Amino acid sequence: MPKKIYLFILIIFASYTGVSAQKTDTLSITLENVKYAYPVKYFGVQTEGQDLRMAYMDIVPQQRANGRTVVLFHGKNFGGYYWTNVIKALTDRGFRVIVPDQIGFGKSSKPFIHYSFHQMARWNKMLLDSLGIQKASILGHSMGGMLATRYALLYPQNVEKLLLENPIGLEDYREFIPYVNTEEQYKTELKATAESVRKYYQTSYFTLWKPEYEELVRIAAGVGYSTDFPRWAKVAAMTFTMIYEQPVVYEFPYLKVPTVLFIGKEDKTIVGKGLLSPEQQVLHGQYKVLGKQTAAKIPGAKLIEFEACGHIPHLEVPTEFLIALLGSL
Repeated sequence: MPKKIYLFILIIFASYTGVSAQKTDTLSITLENVKYAYPVKYFGVQTEGQDLRMAYMDIVPQQRANGRTVVLFHGKNFGGYYWTNVIKALTDRGFRVIVPDQIGFGKSSKPFIHYSFHQMARWNKMLLDSLGIQKASILGHSMGGMLATRYALLYPQNVEKLLLENPIGLEDYREFIPYVNTEEQYKTELKATAESVRKYYQTSYFTLWKPEYEELVRIAAGVGYSTDFPRWAKVAAMTFTMIYEQPVVYEFPYLKVPTVLFIGKEDKTIVGKGLLSPEQQVLHGQYKVLGKQTAAKIPGAKLIEFEACGHIPHLEVPTEFLIALLGSL
């Protein structure tokens, strides 16, 4: 075979395998090909004339059941898949653990609706009622912390403890983030790439990047190859608007349940960070300050801080976090 033809065939083959590899990494916007550590079930909800599916995991205690339940609310850029080590630690101690993917996230439906923390809280209450759970401790991370706060404000009688892991919304983003409407944010979401996701996670979420964090990037960026990616991006923009327009920061003093804040002190997360100059960014998202300020607002709140840790203590300092969590329950 002539050398030139042979080289041409090799190039074509390499191109073909490259496309195949890319397609292998393509994720549907409901993460069908992302394997969760425990079986996923679905709870039906209806809103705005639409029938929706809310994915969740219901994991029974692995040791002697203690009769208590912990519910885990994920952050905006995540789903139930990143809670695996927390689930194991809790079920090993006798807790039942419920892990919902909120509507618009993870394996749940991605509808075009008015997104509201009030509505999300109600859906979670309906889910827990359907499972016969009258009272539970609620652990919310990042955006899940805003949702957990709203849930505790709406249903204090059903909350044993409120546990907030580096929640966002500790400051009112409307005071310093320039306003962008949902359509403008949608255009921004469409530009997301693996590189941009990785850079954001590296500069905001973690103090030291580790190879295992690449799985978070793979999932967050993998939906970008889906033909339904525009829907995912529109929903992401809608939930960005929800976070921006529905602060909970002014209601912390009204919480009536025992509350614990778990704060990675090096967290620098700001919702809408890209809309600020570097000089403006350093003035906000400083969790080593925000954690203390927030704990002072919540009656009887306990603050647990983690050194050399960013936005996700349960992944970056798992041993320290799980000891603190179990000790707080």
